[in-house]
Amino acid sequence: MPVIDVHTHMLSQDYLQLLSQQGGEKYQIKATKSGQKSIFMWDAPFMTLTNAMWDYDLRIKDMDDAGVDIAIVSLTCPNAFFGNPEVSLKAARMVNDSMAEQQTLRPDRIRWFASIPWQHEELALKELKRARESGAVGVMQIANIDGQNLTDDSFSNVWEAIDQQALPVLVHPTAPQGVRDMSMNEYGLVPPVGFMFDTTLAISRMILDGFFDRYPNLKIIASHGGATLPYLAGRLDRCYEMIPACSETIKEKPSTYLKRIYYDTVVYSQSALSLCLEVAASDDNLLFGSDYPHIIGDMQGCLARVNALSEKTAAKIRGINARRIFNL
Repeated sequence: MPVIDVHTHMLSQDYLQLLSQQGGEKYQIKATKSGQKSIFMWDAPFMTLTNAMWDYDLRIKDMDDAGVDIAIVSLTCPNAFFGNPEVSLKAARMVNDSMAEQQTLRPDRIRWFASIPWQHEELALKELKRARESGAVGVMQIANIDGQNLTDDSFSNVWEAIDQQALPVLVHPTAPQGVRDMSMNEYGLVPPVGFMFDTTLAISRMILDGFFDRYPNLKIIASHGGATLPYLAGRLDRCYEMIPACSETIKEKPSTYLKRIYYDTVVYSQSALSLCLEVAASDDNLLFGSDYPHIIGDMQGCLARVNALSEKTAAKIRGINARRIFNL
């Protein structure tokens, strides 16, 4: 059974050039105080750039070294959510085409998530169709779409199209809105805290909004082990019981919805992985992920924590579950 990494990223140099030219004041590419070339949002660094992000030969070497067979690659934040409609579509197509090409060149090693210009419905639907025809096995989705919630009515037709195809969707954070108000430019707070907040808020809103009842066929993958959702599961249930606003739309406890989504293994302690398994309530709902090639990504460490589980559970997480939900 192959080891399949479902949370791992790539981008392209032309995408970075487009972002640098069209990101405006919001997105800039420059060096941090320590000299690391990074992408900034409102002057808060959130992604350090490394050569491995566009070097597929290096990727394959590192996969071989770690014992990973297949990578389902995706564009990370800010994805295609910048510029005017033409720029947004161009950004999505650049990376989709690059990933489709690499899948053709390395059919036994590379699969990919499509990026689409969500904020422009007609373009998003057309690019979703084109990407699927080019081989995309799922959709990459950032936890907020240039500040808009994933549950916004303007995205309903796109979600409906994805739901009809029962596609896996990787919900991945970006620098959360309000980074300036929270002074997240200090201490590099976006990756350790801001990302977790962004995913937690997005998935919690989806649960309380009834999103999972409207789109029952989606296979939502909550990044980074579900962020803080496993730790907050009991609190969400208690608020559902005691605060009317938390139960006005859904008829079941939030924790029941947490059992209906998938989680990757991008956590950095064995106890966090165990808690995620407990909240998921099934080892059928966890998927191996590494966050490679981000500087805090860890193919070997994430896989070692999976391998420390029982062999039956580890086998499911390493690849059996991914083969099922991605139809590999």
